[in-house]
Amino acid sequence: MENRPQQSQINEALSIIDRLIPLVNDAERNLSSARNWGFLDVLGGGFIVDLIKHSKLNNATNSMEQVNYLMQDLQRVLGAMNANDYSMNVGNFVTLADFLFDGAIADIYMTSKIMNSLDEVRKLKNRLMELRNRLSRC
Repeated sequence: MENRPQQSQINEALSIIDRLIPLVNDAERNLSSARNWGFLDVLGGGFIVDLIKHSKLNNATNSMEQVNYLMQDLQRVLGAMNANDYSMNVGNFVTLADFLFDGAIADIYMTSKIMNSLDEVRKLKNRLMELRNRLSRC
């Protein structure tokens, strides 16, 4: 009888992870696209490229906000498991600077922030996949 709550927690955690992974994939896809637009922007893309790039970043941010919520839920279910929130690494000031001071330095800086965020999202995805595999074996 003692095993049921544990199995119930495992099943609930797996369910949350199954909802997390598509959101993380979506964020990864949007960040990857924003990175590509960022490279184009560094080469002199201009205002339209900035709009497209920031649209992709907004989409990624929306996905990551949902991820943060579900990560809190996962932490609640798993208790001691370290399921820290992940928040986007691209701030509003950087976005404003990218539009106002549209130049090579701002574009390079913005692209590096996007690449850092993309790297963090990929790390999170790998951790979730590892956790899913461990829980599936229980």
